[in-house]
Amino acid sequence: MERNIGDIERVVRVLAGLGILSLVFVGPQSLWGLVGVVPIFTGLSGWCPPYQLLGISTCKRKDA
Repeated sequence: MERNIGDIERVVRVLAGLGILSLVFVGPQSLWGLVGVVPIFTGLSGWCPPYQLLGISTCKRKDA
């Protein structure tokens, strides 16, 4: 699993995931809020399966 998500996007994904996950406890209190676990996982791991399938990477390139 090679990292394919940049640093800024990782932070945004974790924050968005926490916001979605909070819907389990506040607001409509729906189990659909558990969908927030997906962006939290991808943000923490730095790897997104759909990005890999499509050949997308938001990481900065390392010029040698």
